[in-house]
Amino acid sequence: FNKAHGQHILRNPLIIDQIVQKAGVKSTDVVLEIGPGTGNMTMKLLEAAKRVVAVEIDPRMVLELQRRVQGTPFASQLTVLQGDVMKMDLPYFDLCVANLPYQISSPITFKLLTHRPLFRAAVLMYQREFAMRLVAPPADPLYCRLSVNVQLLARVNHLLKVGKNNFRPPPKVESSVVRIEPKHPPPPINYEEWDGLVRLCFSRKNKTLGAIFKQNSTLAVLENNYRRFVQLEASGALPQGGAGGAGVPAFLERKRMPVEDLKDGAKFKAYVQEVLRAGDFSDKRSSKLSQDDFFELLARFNAAGIHFK
Repeated sequence: FNKAHGQHILRNPLIIDQIVQKAGVKSTDVVLEIGPGTGNMTMKLLEAAKRVVAVEIDPRMVLELQRRVQGTPFASQLTVLQGDVMKMDLPYFDLCVANLPYQISSPITFKLLTHRPLFRAAVLMYQREFAMRLVAPPADPLYCRLSVNVQLLARVNHLLKVGKNNFRPPPKVESSVVRIEPKHPPPPINYEEWDGLVRLCFSRKNKTLGAIFKQNSTLAVLENNYRRFVQLEASGALPQGGAGGAGVPAFLERKRMPVEDLKDGAKFKAYVQEVLRAGDFSDKRSSKLSQDDFFELLARFNAAGIHFK
């Protein structure tokens, strides 16, 4: 097995049956499988699905997979794409079922969530701690930027724990299977803007927001963004709704600080703090904020012309 590819073959047929069952594969489904390895799960998916598209980076595993279906009725149902899943355009699929190479857990999760058209669900094997971060609620010690961003785009549920001895060779860590269902339709928000705010808030997740937004490095970035935004707004170059993507809710009043006041750094600092105070956010911590809190916080900053990208 090639450790560089993160290969740990799932060998317990009971676990494989549980994963396929919990995926809810329909006879009309096209299933995407990432990292099929020797095909233990692929064969079960082929029994349930209309078609399976398997993406495998290792040419030896591709041959093994092709040998396994050769001369069977499944041969015409299986498409094997050899290559790095992170570097290819994904085909259409209804479901994704995968025992993922753990080193690509984060990038492949976001690649799937930004794939269009949206799929019904993904049932994915992750390293246990990563899985628990995905599903962590506010105030949980594992709640982090990853939790907030994935839960913005999808409903996430922990399905089952999988011990290391169910794999060959056994990984050094325990694993978990998670179900991810993209939200239909996706939230009407500019994701880059959202992630800019969330990244900043979780840079010191146990500090108060008031303290985070007093840091000179943070204020310098926000002030620069503010200058650019006000210039674009004055020139009429911004689309309706501004840079925030969803516009500003009706209950918030749009306000702007005069650009000439930016010469005094203390005034911009006070302007930012006032946005936090108005929403009662100054003493709150990122680790305790819900999705709705982050939506409101972003809307309040956007209403004041403050942006995060």
